[in-house]
Amino acid sequence: MHSATLADPARPSVADFHRVNRGGGLFSESVSQWLGAVFALVAQRLGLRPTALTIANLVLGLAASVTVVALADEVAAGTVPAWVVGLAALVGWQVAYSLDCADGQLARVTKTGSAAGARVDVLCDVAAQIALVAALSATAVAQRPATPTWLVALFAGTWMVNLVTSVMQSGPNAASMVTSTSLPVRLVKLVRDYGAVIFVAGLVLAFAPALTFWVIVAFTIVNGGFLLASIAFSARASLR
Repeated sequence: MHSATLADPARPSVADFHRVNRGGGLFSESVSQWLGAVFALVAQRLGLRPTALTIANLVLGLAASVTVVALADEVAAGTVPAWVVGLAALVGWQVAYSLDCADGQLARVTKTGSAAGARVDVLCDVAAQIALVAALSATAVAQRPATPTWLVALFAGTWMVNLVTSVMQSGPNAASMVTSTSLPVRLVKLVRDYGAVIFVAGLVLAFAPALTFWVIVAFTIVNGGFLLASIAFSARASLR
């Protein structure tokens, strides 16, 4: 979006910021990107650079995940209420992700983006998601000590598919296996919508932490399946 299209380039609105969002799925576009637009507006009014929002996303996301890891055993033992930790993580992860949405919106509307800023954004996303994986894995093991080590490793490995495909989708060779934007398809795609995923993860940690084991099983299957499907899709396209 060019600033000339704004009613007042010096004072863009929340809608102006949301208009330049990069999607992410039904939940992300309906919740996270709108909250991100509010954060971007506030940041613009305060004269902050996009990287300030990126760092805030990292700090908040790490804080939420470290809290879950640190208290995983206490929650499993019942000495710390699961709902306190779970809801704190849910709010922390959601706000952190909204800040992640906001930095890009701010950069695009105010024309303050840079290659260095984009690299910082990707690196912070990697760090935040590693911490998220650690939090879910620690909870699963605390709740179910017999959780296989290989499952935790497979969960962590396949989770990184999300980051790899996200980076690939932003390049000139981006392509989608399913291009339909119908509501049923978008509902199915919620399983890979990061905003929806961390929302569900927070709810599980808060109200049914014993199910975290099955959460990591489910996402291992989903992300592993998506990886295999992506390889097949890309290989087929390359052979045409």
